[in-house]
Amino acid sequence: MVEFGASRLTARPAKGRIFDRGRRIRLADVDPRGRCRLDAIVRHLQDVARDDSADSKLTNPMNWIVRRNLIAVRTAPVYQEWVKLSTWCSGYGSRWAERRTEVRGQQGAEVEAVTIWVHIDIKTMRPARLSDDFFRIWGESTNERRVNARTRLPVAWPSHAQKCPWPLRFTDIDLLGHVNNAAQWAAVEHVLNLNGLPNGPFCAEIEYGSGVKLEDEVNLRWLCQEDRVDTWLTSENVARSTAQIRPLPASSRAFSSPSLRNLRMGHNSGR
Repeated sequence: MVEFGASRLTARPAKGRIFDRGRRIRLADVDPRGRCRLDAIVRHLQDVARDDSADSKLTNPMNWIVRRNLIAVRTAPVYQEWVKLSTWCSGYGSRWAERRTEVRGQQGAEVEAVTIWVHIDIKTMRPARLSDDFFRIWGESTNERRVNARTRLPVAWPSHAQKCPWPLRFTDIDLLGHVNNAAQWAAVEHVLNLNGLPNGPFCAEIEYGSGVKLEDEVNLRWLCQEDRVDTWLTSENVARSTAQIRPLPASSRAFSSPSLRNLRMGHNSGR
């Protein structure tokens, strides 16, 4: 059986490699209220994934791009909080892998994340098969769980979606020459902060299409509904990434289910 990748939070494995790394939430990570932003959380996820790879004694370095990311925020980290990130491989396909990460903080931070990373050939920039080394190091923790790398969020936006320009900065661009996936979460943060954050724990998903380059003319579009918020980063009338934010379901382990009823989007303000 092949599951939809990065769609649920699997339990910590009883066996296999689990990598732990601690770090402190710094000034550049937080909003004016001291809450660690989603884009900053994703940077920490990227960093611990890279630290895991560097620590693994992998024979040949592997290059990855993010396809899909799901983050469940029960209690967001705050400024100066020391957090521990624990990460492991929770599934795989022929050319991609699913990585689970837990974030726990000394002041009560509790975040769960799961990401689909696609393995690419850096010369051709096309998906490449996972190596024997990969399975030797990370295979056991997957318990042979197979996942796909499909997307499911709506790539088309309604005509009444709100819109504003989203100017790109040179600092948004990463080593692959496109807007880094963490930087694209900044657009989600912008929408969520126009008129208030979700009233309690929430789940945020994002899916990446074709990359965004510095020279692209990009617009941010969003739609706030009673049970969720949808955002799109668009260029040439195509969604380059799609995100969705909604309350955590009551069935999501210990997570409660708040309402987004009071989360309203304001006027078309720029960045």
